[in-house]
Amino acid sequence: MSVFGEQWEGHFEKIRTDWLARVGPEDLVLIPGDISWAMQLEDALPDLGRIAELPGRKVLLRGNHDYWWSGIGRLRSVLPENMYAVQNDALSFGEVTVAGTRGWTLPGPGVSEDDERIYRRETARMQLSLGQAAGRGGTLLVMAHYPPVGENGAETEVSRLICDSGARYCVYGHLHGPSGRSAFNGWLENTEFACVSCDQLGFRLKELSLDVGSAED
Repeated sequence: MSVFGEQWEGHFEKIRTDWLARVGPEDLVLIPGDISWAMQLEDALPDLGRIAELPGRKVLLRGNHDYWWSGIGRLRSVLPENMYAVQNDALSFGEVTVAGTRGWTLPGPGVSEDDERIYRRETARMQLSLGQAAGRGGTLLVMAHYPPVGENGAETEVSRLICDSGARYCVYGHLHGPSGRSAFNGWLENTEFACVSCDQLGFRLKELSLDVGSAED
């Protein structure tokens, strides 16, 4: 990762140090993609193992660089204890439900027809995931890899689905370096959106408060 700048030197140790100081065995840690550079699942297992050794229950989502991520059934069969994967579905952990999908580049000027086709497919998958989460009660957390909301909080089809679902949070990644400056962090209606790319957070975890809140608080 150091090819992306000196700030990435020792990035995993930075994350690990903060993680060990703040996460307990029953805490839930959301990891929305770009987890390993491996190309095959077998080659990603050492990276997954290093994360698994850390405390807490980890929920993974596929990023655009996670080429090792094979079919969800095969992945779940080899995940270490206390590590889970969400892919167009939803998982419940007590009073918390986690839903999400990877997403794709938002439609707009210069976006290809192929990208728009993938975006529509990913939008349908988000709808499927949120549908599985509906009616479970408790607090809904949504993960995406690509930004689900436009700059300055501009509404998209995906952000509309997330807000309508009643999600408390939506966390996403994908944006790094200077591009992360355009990431939207804030409220849309009663859902708080947060870019949690590790370099945007200084390689520290972002704590999500599950206290009831809203944009008017």
